[in-house]
Amino acid sequence: MSENRRVLVVDDEANIRDLIEVALRFHGFATVTAASGEDALRAAAGERPDLVLLDVMLPDLDGFEVCRRLRAGGDQVPVIFLTARDTPSDTVTGLTLGGDDYVTKPFSIEALIARVRAVLRRAAPPAGGVLRVADLELDEGQWTVRRGGVEVDLSPTEFRLLAHLMRNAGMVLSRAQLLEGVWGWDHGNPQVVETYISYLRRKLDPLGTPLIHTQRGVGYALRP
Repeated sequence: MSENRRVLVVDDEANIRDLIEVALRFHGFATVTAASGEDALRAAAGERPDLVLLDVMLPDLDGFEVCRRLRAGGDQVPVIFLTARDTPSDTVTGLTLGGDDYVTKPFSIEALIARVRAVLRRAAPPAGGVLRVADLELDEGQWTVRRGGVEVDLSPTEFRLLAHLMRNAGMVLSRAQLLEGVWGWDHGNPQVVETYISYLRRKLDPLGTPLIHTQRGVGYALRP
């Protein structure tokens, strides 16, 4: 998993930045570092990292703004936020901007490396195959989604959530099951799931009969 993977480490505290860089190199990752938001954007464009470890509190642009600009520019590199703030609103903000995970300071290096590997595994291209439910078609090999022949533009997280729902079509999945299956968390803020379900509905429902159904108090199911 670590071979030839390059991680951009963005933190304005040199001691934290150096500690993470040493640990990543020990585990076989290549590293690039940045101490500000502007430097992070330049490094992301120039170095094309496989993952970004992004501190939220930076001296110029905060981490949320850096992630927003990356996504607005079409860069879908996986992002793990690092922050001392651990409020539900911050978690949802980071993830809905396009972040892939959220690690709270202080953290153990072993846990951080595990999260890096987990996010890289989830970001790897799927083996392939086409999933179909009613008029909805998801091509895992091509990373495309169509409904009624109309292409639907999804973010990587939206794509993974929809694929998980389609693989389990007809089954009611709890928010905890979706957090684990899509984000790899054994616990977390269920509001993240609710937010992404609403994103999918906003993109899919205008094209046909609603396919994602809420089972009140339980979770969600995708079925015609």
